[in-house]
Amino acid sequence: MTTKEQMPVGHVRCPDRLPEEAYRRVLDELAGLSPVVQALPPTAALVELKGALRYHGTDARRLGEILRVRTLSRLGVDVRVGIGPSITVAATASAQIEPPGGVVAVAPRQAAHWLAPLPVDALHGIGPRQADALRDYGIHTVGLLAAVDPATVQRLLGGRAGRLAADRARGIDPRPVIPRTLPTAATVRCAFDRHVLDGAAVRAALLDLVVQLGLLLRRRGQAARALTLTLKFAGSGSWEKTRRLKEPSAHDEDLRVLAYRLMDAAGLQRGRLTAIALKGDDLVSADQVALQISLDDAREARLVAEATADRIRDKFGAGVIGPAAVYRRAS
Repeated sequence: MTTKEQMPVGHVRCPDRLPEEAYRRVLDELAGLSPVVQALPPTAALVELKGALRYHGTDARRLGEILRVRTLSRLGVDVRVGIGPSITVAATASAQIEPPGGVVAVAPRQAAHWLAPLPVDALHGIGPRQADALRDYGIHTVGLLAAVDPATVQRLLGGRAGRLAADRARGIDPRPVIPRTLPTAATVRCAFDRHVLDGAAVRAALLDLVVQLGLLLRRRGQAARALTLTLKFAGSGSWEKTRRLKEPSAHDEDLRVLAYRLMDAAGLQRGRLTAIALKGDDLVSADQVALQISLDDAREARLVAEATADRIRDKFGAGVIGPAAVYRRAS
C-alpha cells in the first residue's frame, strides 16, 4: 500500500436519530482534534488522525477514547469510534461496536488478520444482495473473499462492485478523507411566468427539476433518502408532501419515479400553479450507498448514459443536454 493508504483514519458513529444540532456539535469536537473532518450525514463522520496523533503525542486508541470522553462529558452523546489504516477498515471497525459507544483501533499490520474472520456482510460497503451472492458461492467471511481471485468476484458482483469488494477485503482503499460539511438538504425550484394548468407543462418542469437535483447531488457526492415536493398555487395556497426512496440515490431515474408519484398524490385537477420546488432530504454521502447487483440491462444502460451526460455538462455547461420533454417546454 502507499503512504496515503496507511494514514490513520477514524470513523465515528453517533446514536441513530441524533438531532441535527447535536450532530453538528459532535463535528465541532472532531474538528478540535483534527482539521480534516468529513461529515457523513445524518450521524457519522470521518476524521484523518495522522496530524492529531503527532500533535497529542498518543496512540490511536487513546485518541479515540479522548474523543469519546469529550462528547460524553460536553454533549451527553456517546459515540462508536473505529480507527484503522483506511476508510473501509475504520468504518468496519466502528460497526462492530455495540451501542451506545466504544473504541476499536486496528493497526495497519493487523488489518488483514482482523478483517479475515468477520462475516462477509460486515465489510463496509457490502450490501445485502452482494452478501447473498457471495454466500451462495461459499464465501462467508472477509478472509475467504480476500482469497478468491478478483476476476471471480467481478463475475459474481459485477465489474466495478466486484473490483471494490475484492480490493477492500484485502485492505486496499486509497480514498482520502475529504474535508466536508454537507448541507442536510438540496433544493431546486421553478417559478412559472404565468399560472399553469397544463399537466404536460407541469410534468416537464418537474422533470427538469429532477435532472437539476440529480446533477447537484452527484456533483456534491451525495444521495437523498427522501424527496419533498412543494407546489405553490395562485392565491398564496401551497401543498407539500415527503416520501422516502427505497434506497438512497442521486440517479435521475430513481428521483423521477418518486417525484412523479408525489405529483400524482397532489391530485392537481384544475389547480393553477405558480411555482414548484423539489428537495432532496436526509442526505448521505454517496460513499455510504452500497453498490447493489442489478440484472436490469436497461437500467445499467441508463446509468452509463447519465454518467456520460454529466461529463458533457461538466465540459460544455448544464443546459447543453437533457430530456426531450424539457427542451420542448423551453422552446
